[in-house]
This record gives sequence, structure tokens and C-alpha cells, in this order.
Amino acid sequence: MFKTAPDLFKYPKYQHAEKVAAPFLPMSRAEMDTLGWDQCDIIIISGDAYVDHPSFGMAVIGRTLEAQGFRVGIIAQPDWQSAEPFKILGEPKLYFGITAGNMDSMINRYTADLKVRNDDAYTPNNEGGKRPERAVLVYSQRCKEAYPKVPIVLGGIEASLRRIAQYDYWSNKVRHSILFDSNADILLYGNAERALVEVTHRLANNVPIGEITDVRGTVVLKKEVPNGWTEIDSSRIDWPSNIGAITEFNEPNPYEQKEPINEAGDKASCGASDAASKPEVDDNVSVVRIIPMPLQRKFDIDHELTCIRLPSFEKIRNDPALYAHASRVLHVEANPHNAHTLVQRHGNREVWVNPPPIPLRTEEMDGVFDLEYARVPHPSYGKAKIPAYDMIKTSINIMRGCFGGCTFCSITEHEGRIIQSRSHESVLKEVEDIKAKVPGFSGALSDLGGPTANMYHLQCKDDAIQASCRRLSCVYPTICVNLKTDHSMTTQLYRKVRKTPGIHTVAIASGLRYDLAIEDPEYVKELVTHHVGGYLKIAPEHTETRPLQMMMKPGMGSYDRFKQMFDKYSKEAGKKQYLIPYFIAAHPGCEDEDMVNLALWLKNQDMKVDQVQTFYPSPMSLGTAMYFSGKNPLKKVTYKSPRVNVVKKIEERQLQKALLRYHDKSGWHLIRDALQRMGLARLIGDGDHCLVPAEEKQSVKRQPYKGVPKAKLATKPGRSGGRPAPKVKTILPKKQRKK
Repeated sequence: MFKTAPDLFKYPKYQHAEKVAAPFLPMSRAEMDTLGWDQCDIIIISGDAYVDHPSFGMAVIGRTLEAQGFRVGIIAQPDWQSAEPFKILGEPKLYFGITAGNMDSMINRYTADLKVRNDDAYTPNNEGGKRPERAVLVYSQRCKEAYPKVPIVLGGIEASLRRIAQYDYWSNKVRHSILFDSNADILLYGNAERALVEVTHRLANNVPIGEITDVRGTVVLKKEVPNGWTEIDSSRIDWPSNIGAITEFNEPNPYEQKEPINEAGDKASCGASDAASKPEVDDNVSVVRIIPMPLQRKFDIDHELTCIRLPSFEKIRNDPALYAHASRVLHVEANPHNAHTLVQRHGNREVWVNPPPIPLRTEEMDGVFDLEYARVPHPSYGKAKIPAYDMIKTSINIMRGCFGGCTFCSITEHEGRIIQSRSHESVLKEVEDIKAKVPGFSGALSDLGGPTANMYHLQCKDDAIQASCRRLSCVYPTICVNLKTDHSMTTQLYRKVRKTPGIHTVAIASGLRYDLAIEDPEYVKELVTHHVGGYLKIAPEHTETRPLQMMMKPGMGSYDRFKQMFDKYSKEAGKKQYLIPYFIAAHPGCEDEDMVNLALWLKNQDMKVDQVQTFYPSPMSLGTAMYFSGKNPLKKVTYKSPRVNVVKKIEERQLQKALLRYHDKSGWHLIRDALQRMGLARLIGDGDHCLVPAEEKQSVKRQPYKGVPKAKLATKPGRSGGRPAPKVKTILPKKQRKK
């Protein structure tokens, strides 16, 4: 059933509704005094410097709450060594809102190779070390020390992607839900305006925060599943199965029933690994009915009162296969129109994850982005440069969400698959705001985009189909027949912005989904003719079928078609323009021979890429589940599922990155050793077909890298189309084979 929600801006204004928005949300008592405030209703603690711009989460949340009539203060990048800096605005009337900022604090601090970064783009003068590691946990602790009775509301990407037990790359172990570890009261995940407004108004109406447990997009802790609910048990895999097959895990019979299950559900339950025995209750009270997940369709279920039990923290911590299974269930239960509540046991508490929030309608998106942002950093920073602001100060976010579902990316897990788009009128209004408010604006807009450049107003053709869909991606393995691929709304917007007086350049810097773009040649022509400044960045990520399948990315056939269109329209426009492709090394499922084939493709294309990335196991992504478990959660997970190749050792990761940068002599020794081990020494030398030159005479003998098994490559470089490649006798590019 297609679900709706109350209008975000139709709530009655709170008692402090101001006639005029504050120039900036206050960061000091002196600013509060200037505004005539004796107390803040909400204080936001953020790991970022305060920039009053709609690309910064704290500004969006603060201005949205201000529009609801609440007084909001901000403490940005406080010194966390003591609780004193958390008292500078006094005690908030309603709650502390805590966010690590626009970036996860651990990703902000460490590279994919776990090296410490010395800079921070969200800090004045790019200074590193101004936020703690695991900032949400540290800030929560200090707020509790400062004002123990004040509720704590968690939000932002760091909290959002840690809402259930998750693999933590930096400690190499599974950690609790961040709500469980933080001692906070409630967690809001995703773009949280809708949930935050609802929770804040309830608190303002004197509802205790412990009683706010049913708001979409929130996570709370409970002692147990409430009576009257149906629990679908997904706490084990491989069932139905032979009883003997699971004795290794000391599990009970999956069909053992404490009370008989019947269609009416009267006092019916089933043995479940994570469910404690239910206490006796009065005959007039409905108990929890527990149904094994494989049998759920046999029962009449009220989905509004149904939760799915994930394997407990204790189980997935010790069982990687169960971790992959839990990740699969979480991602399948991501459509706000059909998702169930999720529940996961942590010790003696239940982490209760309410279904995702209903996406904002276009009118609500307009309302959020049309608020009175100053569009510059807070004056307290003086002339200090904040690199993240300099990067986006003339860019415009036109949409949210991503239905691509790439397994290495967490955007979908945070913002959702349903695209939320602004109107043309709202975007044009922001253009005027930039012209009026951004110091030194010269008429060049740096971006019109979002998580992707070309998903603006693309959505399902039918609400009923969307309400029932559980696909992980709308574009993989093929573009869904029910997806609108007409880019005309985007093309028209580009034209309108270009015609705005005072605008002479509109660049498109957001990532382009080229497999979608080729469905609308008019859009590609518009983009290439008017919005590419010589180079266009796109992300095929790989050339080989095996890793592309693990990434849920299209084959190189789509890339080839887009490149043909790009070159054609560039020539027609009289421009010399180039594609800059991005690639990933060491993604789960990627073998070393895949990287050799990719390196040969790059050499054949005369590409020497410098901007490459090594797979980063960020919390909650499907790629991270593959990395930790060695299983493929894109398919049903069993203990007998084929193992996914995972590159974890630093030497193995360095080799795959070196192959991406085959032209960089610093990695040649790794490539030579690997090619010799793989039986591909013929690729070492000075010939056109060779990947790296022969080793020069050295005084010190180097130990060969032993992580690569000797093997023949079984795929042609750059093969696409989604079908396995036939075995061949050579891996040389076609044009070189005759030589």
C-alpha cells in the first residue's frame, strides 16, 4: 500500500515562533542575548564547522526546526576533553541533537589503508583533529556529563549507518548499534526532517521521550517485543533444513513450537533462537506470535504490527554468514511503503528499528531548501577557509536519494532509493540567493546535482508497483521497465538556469549514471554541449564482469555507448572533451587477474589514471557485508554459499591499487612479482603488449609477493554484457594480438 505522511510544514508553530529568522543560529550566549533568548529549546552538537548552507546537515536541521517555532543553538566542533564546552549555551529545554557532521568521523580521520589523515575539509583552515574518533559516542558522553537529565537525540550519517550491529573496519570487529553504546534516548536515521519534526513536537507537548517509540525513521531500545505483535523470525539461515545439519551450531529444532501456530494466531508462537520465553499473560491479552521467516506467507499477518527479528548482536559477532544474512534482510526491508519494523537483540535489550520515513514530496523539499540560509560560514570563523564550503558554495542540490544500489556505497542506506526532487522554481530561487549572498560570486555555478547528476524526478511509473517493490536496485542487472528514464525535467532545468541573468557557466560535477543517460540522447547532448568544461568524471568502477556483478554496476557496453555519444556530441559542439573514469581496487569478489585485465584495458585505451580508490568497508553497505563474511548477500545466504574472494591483507590491497596505476613506477615491483606468480611473465618487458618494464639490476634481492596463486586469466580485458567470458589463450588487447 502506497503510504503518505502529514505535511512537514503544517504542524502548529511552537510558542517561540519568530517573525524573522535569525541571521545565524547562535553559537554563544552573547548571540542568544542579542536575539532575546534566555534558553535554547534544542542545542545541536556537530563535528563540522557551522556553515549556514543547505549542503550542511546541521544548518538544514536547525533551520527546519526554527521554521517550526523552536529556538535552536549550535555548538560546532567542541573541545571534547571535558564537559565544560558543552555548557556554553546553557541547558536546552527539550534535548541535545548530536551529529558527527556531514562525514563519518572514522572515514574523516582514516584512509582506506588506515593511515591517519592530517586534514579535515569541514574544519577552518583544513585543520585535522578537531573532532574525536567515534564522535557521536564521545559527544553523547559529554552531554550526559554536562546535563544528565536532558534527552539525547542522535542523527547524521555516522549514527544512521550504525543503527544496528555493524562491522567496524577500524577495529576489525562487529560493534553494537550506536544507540546501545551511546546511552542516548533515540536515533534518527536518513534525511531526518520528518522524524525530527514529529519527535520535537511530541517532546514540546510534554510526551516523555521514553514513550516516543513509533515514529518512522527512528530507532529506540525496548525490553521486549510488545504483546499483540507478530514476529517473523529471521535469526537463522538454511531453513527449513535437516535437524542434523544444524547441530554444529547447537540450535533447537526450527519447527519446535511452544504453542501451536494457527491461522488466527491465538496464543501461537514458535521456538526462536533469540526470543526469550514469554511470560504467562491474561487470556484477554494477545501474546507475541512468532513465525519462521520461510513460513510467513502461510499466515494472515497484520503488517502494521509485524516485526522481523534479525540475528542478535551476539550471534552475528561470531558468525559472519549470519551477518551477511542480516545485511540482506535489512536491505530488502528498505522500501518505506512495505518495510517492516526490525528488531535485534543486544544483551537484554531489543534494538527496535521503525520502518523508513516517508520521502518528502516536492513541495516539502522546496520548503526545506527555501529556508533563510545565510549561505556562508558563521562570522566567528573570520577569514579562515573551510574547504568543504569553498567546494559547494556555488553548487545547488536538486535532489536526494539513489536507486543505483551500488554495493560499495552507503548513500542508498542513508537517503533511500526513492528520489526526492525539488521544483524548478525552488532551484531558480536558490540561484538568485547565490547571486545575492555568496561573496565574490562571478556567475559560475559549480554543480546542479546531488547523490547523482541525473536521477532528478526519475521515479517508478506506478505508485502501486513502487509500494510492493523490493528490488535492491532499479538499474541492476537491467533498468527496470517500470522506471521513468525521461530526463526532460533535468534538461529543461539546465536550460532555465543557463538563461538566468548573471549566470554564464553551469557545470555538472555530481556523479553521472551513464547507463541511465544513454536512455535519453537529448539529455546527453545537452550535458555535453553546455555543461562539460573539458572533462567529465564518470565511474565505471571496473571492466570485468565478476567484480561488476559484486558491485551491482553495469557492464562496459553501457560505457562504450556513452563514450560514443559523448565523443559525437563533443565533436558537433566543436569541443575537445575527455571522459575521466573512476575505478575501484580490492572490492570483494575482485580477483588479481581481474585487475590485470583492467590494467591492460587502461593501457590499451592509453589511460593513466591517478584518481583511484581502494575499497573502503563503510558501515552497513552490502560490500562491507561481503568483506566481513566472505558471502554474497545479493543472493540468499546459506552456510554452503560459494565464498566471495576478499582482499584484506595490506600487501594484496596495495597490489590491486598498483595495477590500477600500472604507469606508476613505485608499484612496478609488486606487479612484476604478481605477474611471475600468475604465470604471466610475458607481460613484463618493453613490448607494446607489456604492462611493466623489466626490473633493473639491483643490489638487494627483493622477496616476491606470495599472495597470488598461479593461474591463467579466463576473461578478455574489458569484456561486458553480463555473460561469462570464454577462455582464451592470450590476454593481449585485440589490436596487438597480430604482433
